[in-house]
Amino acid sequence: MAISLSQTFLSINRQLHDDHQVLPYEKCTSVASLSGQKFCIGRNKSMEFSTRSPRIPRALSKTSEPLSSIIHDFEKEIEPVKQEERRLADVWREIQGLDDWVGMLDPMDPLLRSELIRYGEMAQAAYDAFDFDPFSKYCGSCRFTRRQFFDALGMAHHGYHISRYLFATSNINLPNFFKKSRWPKVWSKNANWIGYVAVSDDEMSKHLGRRDITIAWRGTVTRLEWIADLMDFLKPISSNKIPCPDPMVKVESGFLDLYTDKDVNCRFCKFSAREQILTEVKKLLELYQDEEISITITGHSLGSALAILSAYDIVETGLNLLNDCRAVPVSVFSFSGPRVGNVRFKERMESLGVKVLRVVNVHDIVPKSPGLFFNENVSPVLMKLAEGLPWSYSHVGVELALDHTHSPFLKQTGDLTCAHNLEAHLHLLDGYHGKGRRFLLASGRDPALVNKASDILKDHYLVPPYWRQDENKGMVRNKDGRWMQQERPILDHHHEDTHHHLKQLGQATEHYS
Repeated sequence: MAISLSQTFLSINRQLHDDHQVLPYEKCTSVASLSGQKFCIGRNKSMEFSTRSPRIPRALSKTSEPLSSIIHDFEKEIEPVKQEERRLADVWREIQGLDDWVGMLDPMDPLLRSELIRYGEMAQAAYDAFDFDPFSKYCGSCRFTRRQFFDALGMAHHGYHISRYLFATSNINLPNFFKKSRWPKVWSKNANWIGYVAVSDDEMSKHLGRRDITIAWRGTVTRLEWIADLMDFLKPISSNKIPCPDPMVKVESGFLDLYTDKDVNCRFCKFSAREQILTEVKKLLELYQDEEISITITGHSLGSALAILSAYDIVETGLNLLNDCRAVPVSVFSFSGPRVGNVRFKERMESLGVKVLRVVNVHDIVPKSPGLFFNENVSPVLMKLAEGLPWSYSHVGVELALDHTHSPFLKQTGDLTCAHNLEAHLHLLDGYHGKGRRFLLASGRDPALVNKASDILKDHYLVPPYWRQDENKGMVRNKDGRWMQQERPILDHHHEDTHHHLKQLGQATEHYS
C-alpha cells in the first residue's frame, strides 16, 4: 500500500498542531494514500511502503529524524475526501479567471491550486535552466536547447513544447537583473535569456480543454538588489510605442525599457522582447485558429512585471482577436511580483478583460514595491490627489496572500530572500486550503524543493540549503584527460518570419532587412 509522506505528517499535525507531543499507543496498519497512487517524492520519483508492525507513533521533534523517516500509519486519522468529480476541460475558463476567481480562493479550489502550481513550475523552469555562473562562458544563456528543455528538467510530463526562446538586451539600467560572464570569449556580449513561449501538445490540450499558449518569464536569480535598480518613476506606456488611447496610463520605466529595448547589432536581441512575444503569439494563433485557445502568462519577481506588461500589450493591440471575432482569453498567474503601473493602468487592464491572479507571501517585500507610500492601500481620496505623481502605484488583479509561517516545514525566518523564493510559494500553495484552515499538503509535493536555492526548510529534515548544482560546474574531461568547459549547441535566436509578422502588425522598422 502507498502512503503520502506529507499527508501523513500533517494528519498527525491535526492532533498535535506542531506541539511535538507523544501520542497514545494505538495499533496501526498500513493505509493507502488519499489519491490511491504511489507516494511521490519531488516530481518524478516514487516509492511504496510495505505493511508495518504496530508501534508508538510520535510527531517530529525539533531534533528528530530527517524528512524521509516520518512515515507512520494512522488509519483513523485519514478520512476519505468526498468531492464531486470535476474535469479541468469543463471548467478551464473559470480556472483562467472568467469570474475573477470569486469563491475559488477561500476555500481553495483544488483544480485552481493544481494549475497554479503547474504554471509556477513553468516559471521555476526558467530559473533552473538559466546559466548564472559568471565563470561560465555561457553565463546569461539557457543551459538547454529548445527541444531538450523540458526533458532535461524532468518536466516532459507537463505536455508542452517550446516554440521560441526570449532574449533581452542588457544595455539598460537594471544591472542586477542581468548576468555576464567574466571571460572575454562569450556566447553574447549584450544578450540575456529571459524566458520562453511554449504550447501544449495534443494530449495535454485534450486534458486542458483547449490549446494553451504559455509565456514564462524569468525573474531575478538570487538576490533582491534589482529593487534598488528601479528608478521608481512612472512614464506613459505609449512613450515606448505601445498603443494606448489614454496618455495617463503609466508604468514603471525600468520594466518598460526591459520589455521594449533592443540592440540591432546583436543577433539575439535585435528584436525587443516585446517584438519577440507579439510575433510568436501571432504565429501560434494563426496556426491553431480553428481550435479553442488560451494565452497564459506566468512569471516570478521581475518576471511577474514582464508577464503583466506583455498581457496588457497582447490585448491592447488586439492580437488576441481571431479572424472569426473570437477573443482568446488572456490570463496572468503572477508570483511575488512588484507593482507595475498607476491606477489608470490598473483600470485599463480591467476594461480590456485581462485576468491577473497574484500569489504573494505576506512577508515578502517585493509585492510592496514600488509605491511604498502611494498605492492601492491608501484612501481613494488621497490616491486621487496623488494620481499625477510619478511614484503613485497600484496593483492589478486579484491577490492570493500566503504566509510561510503557517507551514510546519519552514523556518520562522525573517530572511527576505527566503520569503521571496518561488519554490517556497509553490510549497505554500500546496498546503493552503483557505484562511484559518490548517496547512495540509494536498499533492504531497516534496518539501525538499524549497531548499533547492534557499535555506528555509527546517534543519532537522537534513536537507542541505542551496542543494541544486551542476555537476562539476559544467567541467568535463576531454580526450587528452584535461578538464575544460563543455561546449554547448548554439541557441536558436529568431525565426526567419519574425520580420514578416512584424510588418503585418505594423511594427517593422527600417533597421530590419
